[in-house]
Amino acid sequence: MVKDKKQVTVGKIADFPAGKFTIVQVEGREIGITQLKNGEFRAVRNLCPHKGAPVCKGFISGTMLPGNVGELVYGRDGEILVCPWHGYEFDLNTGEQVYQGENNKLLMYPATVKDGEVVVTL
Repeated sequence: MVKDKKQVTVGKIADFPAGKFTIVQVEGREIGITQLKNGEFRAVRNLCPHKGAPVCKGFISGTMLPGNVGELVYGRDGEILVCPWHGYEFDLNTGEQVYQGENNKLLMYPATVKDGEVVVTL
């Protein structure tokens, strides 16, 4: 049986600055809301799938990309969430863990903008 999805307004666009999570309570869940540099919003359950840390208290940055031997290439700035406990990196576009062999994935909710407000679908 599939439950109906519920849309919840969590605040105005200005409440969620780019590059930083704002944590809100939605129906008993802690959810971090952020705006990416491209203007899209992400909503992430504030629970690291690795060890249960409040993952949205980590920082949003980029990561080191594969490169040639001896070459360091930084990229994807503003798209990677780094867990504050163990430094695990998560892709804010897919929720998947970056570069680790484990199959840990963030629990993410669809976030959209309607009439100047951010709406999360549970």
